[in-house]
Amino acid sequence: MAHSPLDPETIRALAAQTGLTLEASEPEVYAELASGFLAGFEALEGMPEPDREPVPERPWRRPPEAENELGAWVVKTSIRERESGRLAGRTLAVKDNVCVAGVPMSGGASVLEGFVPEQDATIVSRALAEGAEVVGKSACEYFSASGASHTSCSGPIHNPHRRGHTAGGSSSGSGALVGSGEVDLAIGGDQGGSIRIPASFCGIVGMKPTWGLVPYTGILSIDVHIDHTGPMTATVADNALLLEVIAGPDGSDPRQLGVETAAYAEALGRGVDGLTVGLLDEGFADCQSGVVAGVEAAAARLEAAGAKVERVSVPQHPIISLLVTPFLLLGGMQAIRAGGFATHDPEDIPFGLPEAFASIESRSAELPANVKAMWLAAASLEQSGRQPALYAKAKRLRRAARAQYDAVLSNLDALLMPTTTVVAPTICPADASPAEVIASVGKGVRNTGQFDVSGHPAISVPSGAHDGLPVGAMLVGRHFEESTLYRLAECVFPEVNGGAGVR
Repeated sequence: MAHSPLDPETIRALAAQTGLTLEASEPEVYAELASGFLAGFEALEGMPEPDREPVPERPWRRPPEAENELGAWVVKTSIRERESGRLAGRTLAVKDNVCVAGVPMSGGASVLEGFVPEQDATIVSRALAEGAEVVGKSACEYFSASGASHTSCSGPIHNPHRRGHTAGGSSSGSGALVGSGEVDLAIGGDQGGSIRIPASFCGIVGMKPTWGLVPYTGILSIDVHIDHTGPMTATVADNALLLEVIAGPDGSDPRQLGVETAAYAEALGRGVDGLTVGLLDEGFADCQSGVVAGVEAAAARLEAAGAKVERVSVPQHPIISLLVTPFLLLGGMQAIRAGGFATHDPEDIPFGLPEAFASIESRSAELPANVKAMWLAAASLEQSGRQPALYAKAKRLRRAARAQYDAVLSNLDALLMPTTTVVAPTICPADASPAEVIASVGKGVRNTGQFDVSGHPAISVPSGAHDGLPVGAMLVGRHFEESTLYRLAECVFPEVNGGAGVR
């Protein structure tokens, strides 16, 4: 496409819009110079694309309602590459923001329907190489921007323990499918609690690993500073095994500097004698009584098994949860408006992804209320010129937040608190007002976003019930010490094939 040369009048208007000062005589000069740069883009547009890798033909289908009672499936498939391996015989659901080559991926968003990636995400390739069978894509919230389960373009996802109640989000379908026993294993993503919230609400085990431990290559990013992906399973043993398979550098993900892996499954059975756990005072604020009782029962099990439990405080804990917002809004909305990726992102961009995102402005009426509100807030900050300074400050505060938790963990092996301060509430009704939608998507995030910001590993495990719905207890550890968390989680949620939670 040929670019028309810029004229002085256009240059004056562009300078005014962007706050650039030009002398009265300069628009003519810069019209010519800027037109020269645009000529380079004409050459770029004329260059042939590199050959796209062939998109594999893999079977997939949209399941009928009779096969999708919880609304947790987007598509079903059956992909198995090996009969042997550490995950042989296990079924795996993959969150619908993760690339599975030849299978549609929408990220919960109607504007992306029809996009089909040509490559598997690194974690999918690793699971298939170990014998797992990918049996489908699990529903997720629209652009993964909700902690509830009613904003996905595929419809609401129901809690497997009580229809009409939320499964949590944004990895809603993954939580519901594991919680209902429809799959053995699932992949979730977590930028504000999106693995741990559905794990808590659905009564399963969900690990948000240390930032960078598991490669994010081939997954829709929200913001590089808070992107995490990890395992969601029915048991601690399965969780440790799946993390062992998918963890480690892949040579492509820039988040993975200094990654340290371990044989996580080998940590199981070692007990907790001699470990010290801190009950975080601030994590119990405004909790339902049954949630408090469930987490206190977890602490009692740890003490009975030989761990030392003591009360600790991080006074800034409630405030630190707010730090996830600049990354969700400023980073996340930039990525959405820029074609599904940040312009500085060094990773390869799948063919067709920017084109799929390009329809968003013409179809913006389809966006849920929470995404519209986030979009407008981010646009306001951008227009005001405050965005760069606020984003830079958030990055500096991210480092300071990590230091606060590092300090308290220097004398502890883990922190313990409720994953969510409530059990699964009812699903927001379809006719809810925008204010009601936004209020509902944030329920459950009070204790989770802090550790997306700080990057510490955090695992949610079932610990009892309140009003017949699961209670989640969250253990938080030092960076790259997932093995310790698995030892503690096994004690909190015993009986590898059953557990102490609601089933």
